[in-house]
Formats: sequence, C-alpha cells, structure tokens
Amino acid sequence: QVQLVESGGGLVQSGGSLRLSCVASRSIASIYAMGWYRQAPGKQRELVARITNTGLTTYGDSVKGRCTISRDNAKNTIWLQMNSLKPDDTAVYYCNIFAGAWGQGTLVTVSS
Repeated sequence: QVQLVESGGGLVQSGGSLRLSCVASRSIASIYAMGWYRQAPGKQRELVARITNTGLTTYGDSVKGRCTISRDNAKNTIWLQMNSLKPDDTAVYYCNIFAGAWGQGTLVTVSS
C-alpha cells in the first residue's frame, strides 16, 4: 500500500504563510484524486483541498481564496500553499488519496 509522508507544518503568526508537502512512496500518476484534510481538537476532519489527475481543484469553504493545492506526478508529490493564516486554521493536516491511504499528519499552529 502506498505510504504518504507530510511535512511543512509548524508554528506561524496570524497572517503568515506555510507550504505543506506530501510525498507518496510510489507513482501517483494513476491516482484519480489526492487532497488535504484537517482536524482541529474537538472537531471533525474536514476537506481543505483536493486535486484530480486532470488538475481539477476543489476547496473547502473556510480556505477558499487563501489556499492553493498543486500536484506533480513526476515527483509523486502534492503541495498545499496556505496564505493569510488565521488561528482557526490551527489543526493537524492530513494528506489523502481519494478512497485510500492517509498520511500521519503534520501540525499547523497559528498564533494570534
């Protein structure tokens, strides 16, 4: 089964930016869609962004206009660029293969 490894999380001040990366252990070229989800303490996991193998993107309402998801099949990698971060964006961010594997998560903490 493919393994997903996220990186790029950390502590950032409100208004700052972070770029998350997710590297897969095998080729993602044939994978229909990959995405980012997040889970804050006491809350359900929610979609942040998703990208298909044709480049079609979907964003959660809470991050529209502030985040950009991208994908490079040759590098087996997807990224999530997050700008204008808010304290409400504090969560563990998970990389996901549509209907498949999950990464271990990377913590993003936004201070006010």
